[in-house]
Amino acid sequence: MSYPSTSSRRVGPRRPYGRALLVALLATSVLTACGSVEVRDGDDGAPQEKSGPLEVAVVPKAVGHEFWNTVRAGAECAAKRAGDVTVQWDGVTAETDVEGQVNLLQNFVTRKVDGIVYAATDSAALAPATERAVTAGIPVAMIDSGTNPQPDNVPLYATDNRAAAVQAAKMLADELGTGNHDVALIEFQPGSQTNTERVEGFKEGLTKYPNLKLVGQQPSHSDVNEARRVTENILTANPRLAGVFAANEPSVLGAAQAIQAAGKSGKVVIIGWDAAPDEIAGLRSGQISALVVQNPFKMGYLGVDSMVKHLRDKAPLASADTGVTFLTKENIDAAESKAVLEPNCDNPPVQ
Repeated sequence: MSYPSTSSRRVGPRRPYGRALLVALLATSVLTACGSVEVRDGDDGAPQEKSGPLEVAVVPKAVGHEFWNTVRAGAECAAKRAGDVTVQWDGVTAETDVEGQVNLLQNFVTRKVDGIVYAATDSAALAPATERAVTAGIPVAMIDSGTNPQPDNVPLYATDNRAAAVQAAKMLADELGTGNHDVALIEFQPGSQTNTERVEGFKEGLTKYPNLKLVGQQPSHSDVNEARRVTENILTANPRLAGVFAANEPSVLGAAQAIQAAGKSGKVVIIGWDAAPDEIAGLRSGQISALVVQNPFKMGYLGVDSMVKHLRDKAPLASADTGVTFLTKENIDAAESKAVLEPNCDNPPVQ
């Protein structure tokens, strides 16, 4: 998409009124023919409706992971169904590149996109980026991970991570059964809101099961190889390790690799998060006992759909819980599970 260049105007001598009126009328007719997307706040500060094509920037925490690919599918589905909406998808290559994401968002502000939908890599570091966009008159909606503070006028479409992680602790306890058991936690990116909520939720859940002892906690930095390395270290230091909670896709995959390499697949219980194809294969084989599955398609869909309705119809932006499915070998082929695992734009799982 090309963008018109701007230049300063020199004020010349005053023209006759009739000629000025003609110029104004011609300018109005050109804007009408092209479809205007320019909007300014009214006198009361409320946003005015936008007409014509829209450009919405959608920025994940990082590109490449299956989770974010599904977010993109949901965002592009919403754009397609709304009509005349272009999704500008772009992200950093690693969730640790916080500065890169800040710069990327600033680029979209400079380009004056119509709206921004994004997931914060760091809840504190990205708060000013949100504020800059809103101050520039660009509405913002957040998906998966918000900021701290989270502005009242910036919605968040995400999982209730804390509650789901509490349930993950229960699933681990149920799978391990009675007796004392050593367990470990593989978190992913300290500083991320979702990471914080999952860690705190899991530890809260563990308080209900005094027979489970947390003997190791390490971050994977959302890198499969790092997750494998830290899990190997925990296994070496704790040969009686009985269970692991891995808090996102790369953490699950790396932990599963380490446990398999140690010859302990099926002996060390894994409760994971997300639903990448290799995770689903591990669930079917029994290598993974259960998965906490979010609805990334719904996150992307609601982010763009709500933004478009806000821009076109002045609909208020409001946060929403995008839900969670606890997947086991027993319910993996259920209709509800398939709707989340195999989303379809003709019948998107967004209700």
